[in-house]
Amino acid sequence: MVWRRHLAGLGLALLPGLAAAQGGEVSLFKVVGPRDEVTIGLTEAELARLGGGPAVERLARALVAEGQVTAWRYAVGRAPDGATRFAATGRVAILRSESLRIEPYAAALPVAPPPAE
Repeated sequence: MVWRRHLAGLGLALLPGLAAAQGGEVSLFKVVGPRDEVTIGLTEAELARLGGGPAVERLARALVAEGQVTAWRYAVGRAPDGATRFAATGRVAILRSESLRIEPYAAALPVAPPPAE
């Protein structure tokens, strides 16, 4: 199952930028570690709490300063109407690592906002 997610997202990972969300703005990022990768999303409010500057730099600074960042994991799934979209699947903690790469991720599909906490 994991390899399907990687193959589905591999072509999309090459597109830089931010993803427009339905009902709000969610910035997606591809986090690549030594063994795997995950797509995460942060809302405008979550990014604002990380300070100023480009979004990827804010995320990187917070990761270095705090040692970890908690974000929504995003994956391709089906909307209630059957359309394909990116949706939050749960919260994940990204831990600081010497061989970690974070890059902006532009989704070719609509991006649903995370559920209210």
